[in-house]
Amino acid sequence: MSYFSNVNEIAYEGKSSTNPLAFKYYNAQEMVGGKTMEEHLRFAVAYWHTFTADGTDPFGVGTAVRGWNKYSGLDLAKARVEASFEFYSKLNAPFFCFHDRDIAPEGETLQETNKNLDVIVDMIKEYMKTSGTKLLWNTANMFTNPRFTHGAGTTSNAEVYAYAAAQVKKGLEVGKELGAENYVFWGGREGYETLLNTDMEFELDNLARLYQMAIDYAKEIGFNAQFLIEPKPKEPTKHQYDFDAATTLAFLHRYGLKDHFKLNLEANHATLAGHTFEHELRVARINGVLGSLDANQGDMLLGWDTDEFPQDLYTTTLTMYEVLKNGGIGRGGVNFDAKVRRGSFEPEDLFYAHIAGMDAYAKGLKVAAKMIEDRVFENVIEERYATFKEGIGQDIVSGKATLQSLEAHALQNNPVNNKSGRLELIRSVFNQYILGDL
Repeated sequence: MSYFSNVNEIAYEGKSSTNPLAFKYYNAQEMVGGKTMEEHLRFAVAYWHTFTADGTDPFGVGTAVRGWNKYSGLDLAKARVEASFEFYSKLNAPFFCFHDRDIAPEGETLQETNKNLDVIVDMIKEYMKTSGTKLLWNTANMFTNPRFTHGAGTTSNAEVYAYAAAQVKKGLEVGKELGAENYVFWGGREGYETLLNTDMEFELDNLARLYQMAIDYAKEIGFNAQFLIEPKPKEPTKHQYDFDAATTLAFLHRYGLKDHFKLNLEANHATLAGHTFEHELRVARINGVLGSLDANQGDMLLGWDTDEFPQDLYTTTLTMYEVLKNGGIGRGGVNFDAKVRRGSFEPEDLFYAHIAGMDAYAKGLKVAAKMIEDRVFENVIEERYATFKEGIGQDIVSGKATLQSLEAHALQNNPVNNKSGRLELIRSVFNQYILGDL
């Protein structure tokens, strides 16, 4: 059965194409800086938004028209697998991602839940044998079920903690079976509403214990995926423990876990934290923990996680600039953790959205590569910090300077000649590159 019979395989037709079901900028085999676009971007489809979301919001029921929604239970789960691999094939998507509860329903007991999961994992494994699509990462949904109302790894209930640990164990086993390149920890309810009833230190200690158990078990079963933590500042709890890249780094350093984890950073989560996406990427990059991307964007007029498909070329270019300066994304990828708008309810809208996002990142990649080749930002930055290349500045950088030597220099009352940062000029040049005028 075809769930997308009105859509053929999506091809690259170039920027002059008027075909809405064609790539205008993403040419998978085009070489950019010694690698193909496909190798640079490693696009992934998010199972939860693409195949399980139905457009439900706090004010209304779902609107999505999906051929698989006529089924229920395991039949629904199987139909979603069929639809998903048809989608990957027509989009030529190299990767996909999922939470355990996205792909299989929970049962009355953990045993029944795991049995359901095994059925669907076996089915996915068979589809993967004849598909070019691989598993970028999987993770455990430890936030939807009411048992996790007080958290999972940071819960106040030891029974819940044990259940969460069992769920992570199963997730690692599933990841190994399907050849996942990464495994993600997103602390959906790892946070708190108020300190009046919270032992923060104890909860963080327990979260670190869970991560260490996962490290140990992955090693025991020979699952060599890259471990990722995905920061988010708020939602669903008021204070999420993995607030942003810097907060997560502090946690990893405190518990001696930095060598075992990198970060899966999301654009919309950066917005909620009061940062730009490129800020979060830069923090991760200079600390050696830039692992993978959740590609979406937020609505600046709304104060929650809107998960829109990325189309802001300014942001996608700066994102790919950070990735290229990082030497690439490694085992990570660009996962479209994004959903179509509630009013975009037809099956074809899923393709339009992914095409738009893939083209936006492809354009960003090419612009970023050209700007790095021309040393646009590098030249500006070198000139701005030129005073640290010689004299007293060089003494500071080399470690030769002391407070006494700096005071002696300052007492010479040399003139201070600051130079303009020329931000407006830099932005103008940036716009010229995006518009293709340079």
